Amino acid sequence: MKIRATIAAVGTAAALGLTGTILLPAAAGAGTVTHTLTFTSVQKSQVKFSSSSSGSADLDVNKAGKVIGFDMLNFTVNPATGKVAAGVTVDTAGGFLYGTLKLSSGPVIHGTVTGGTGAFAGATGTITATQKTATRTAVTITYNA
Repeated sequence: MKIRATIAAVGTAAALGLTGTILLPAAAGAGTVTHTLTFTSVQKSQVKFSSSSSGSADLDVNKAGKVIGFDMLNFTVNPATGKVAAGVTVDTAGGFLYGTLKLSSGPVIHGTVTGGTGAFAGATGTITATQKTATRTAVTITYNA
């Protein structure tokens, strides 16, 4: 009787857990599509929260100058290393897209897409931002969802 109960438990676990573990990634992989968002981020407002933290609210426009969304950045400075990192949220058609950025002294900033909501749920990918002027940054986000 103990063996039968153990076999039944293993069978149930396999049916519930293992099937999901095998089929869900396969289904996700089969439907994965690469998308690219390209826009210019125009800084509208900035605030300093502390000596090591600040925020920025930006307007996102396409090549024609049409507003396609907004982004918010939260910058933090590591006082020991002086390195600056930022969390970013892009609000555009389809939901929110989240990411992180590692800022450098050069004009090009690289980052990682970490997820999102709506059409961006589970998104992963890369962010490249090139500073064009003091308030304008060309942004390309390539992501899989």
